[in-house]
Amino acid sequence: MVLYNVTIGIDSDVEQEWLAWMKTTYIPTVMATGLFKDCQIFKVLGQDEEASVSYSFQYFTESVDKVVDYLDNHAPTIVQLLHKNYKDKHVAFRTLLQQVE
Repeated sequence: MVLYNVTIGIDSDVEQEWLAWMKTTYIPTVMATGLFKDCQIFKVLGQDEEASVSYSFQYFTESVDKVVDYLDNHAPTIVQLLHKNYKDKHVAFRTLLQQVE
C-alpha cells in the first residue's frame, strides 16, 4: 500500500468554507481519477498559530506508479482548482509513503 499525503495549511478565516469545498469538490475530483482507493482527512492538532490551521489529506493506492500517473496527468489541473479558489489563503506540502510489512 502507498500513501500519498497532502498537508494543507489554510487561513482560519476561510477554514470551514474551504473544508466543505474540499469535501464536495476537490476530493471527489481526485477520487474520480480512479487512481486512489480511499481518502481520509485528519486535522493537525496542537497548532499554536491562530491565523491558520492544517489538515492532512491521505490518499491510498496500490503502487507508486498510480501516484506518478496522478501527478503527471491529473494533479496540475486539479491543483489549479485549489489555487483559483484559495490563492494566498493556503500552503501545501506533499509526502509519499510506502507501507512496511
